[in-house]
Amino acid sequence: MDQETFAVRVEAIKARLYRTAYLYLGSESAALDAVDESVYQALRALKKLREPEFFETWITRILINECHRELRRRKRFSDEVLPETAGPCEYDTLPLKEAVRCLPEALRLVVVLRFFTGYTQAETAAALNIPQGTVATRQRRALELLRLELGEEEHT
Repeated sequence: MDQETFAVRVEAIKARLYRTAYLYLGSESAALDAVDESVYQALRALKKLREPEFFETWITRILINECHRELRRRKRFSDEVLPETAGPCEYDTLPLKEAVRCLPEALRLVVVLRFFTGYTQAETAAALNIPQGTVATRQRRALELLRLELGEEEHT
């Protein structure tokens, strides 16, 4: 794959990558930075991509790794974290978003990729480097936990 093809393919999925990073990191600026860094890393490692048909899951995996790095960095410097400057939008106050954030990381990743980013089960498995059966199990468990969490809020 040449750089021109790379640029076209990245442009086609950039919104999906941003959505994934935003849901994972919870911050617009951090998501933009993660996408930019992931695209840069992917371009540098383009020669390592053996199967161009898996480009989207390959770059998504790079993005997820970048999000993990950002979260680890945040944890390290948690004393110095500045509050988000942007005011909360309507989406930020949705009970679903908070419930998804409370899920364990392995379950949250599956939910974000499957339902918010629109990946298939096979694409999710490839992006997370886990079997499809594991994706199905984590998806089922996450949905059970979300139903419990959101069901409790309805009755209060």
